[in-house]
Amino acid sequence: MGSLLVCPECAHEWPLEAESERVDESTRLIKDSVGNVLADGDTVTIVKDLKVKGSSTAIKVGTKVRNIRLVNGADGHDIDAKVDGFGPMMLKSSVVKKVL
Repeated sequence: MGSLLVCPECAHEWPLEAESERVDESTRLIKDSVGNVLADGDTVTIVKDLKVKGSSTAIKVGTKVRNIRLVNGADGHDIDAKVDGFGPMMLKSSVVKKVL
């Protein structure tokens, strides 16, 4: 479509130069709920109770999550981690605080 890129599934259009302005994944900063920069392998704590789909219990405030991995997930879920007692799950950086 000329100088526009078009998604074949939803027909969304965007300019061709926007493709070159994308931020490289290695330079993207992910911050926790208080503004600390997160990195792979960090330990974080949960800052509010989280309901878990399919479970009758919630992840409580103060639960430590070790060895996080930063990902580009859907709906703002940018942390992949294994939570003790719940197993692997995706978390939002807005509900965790880095343990310094």
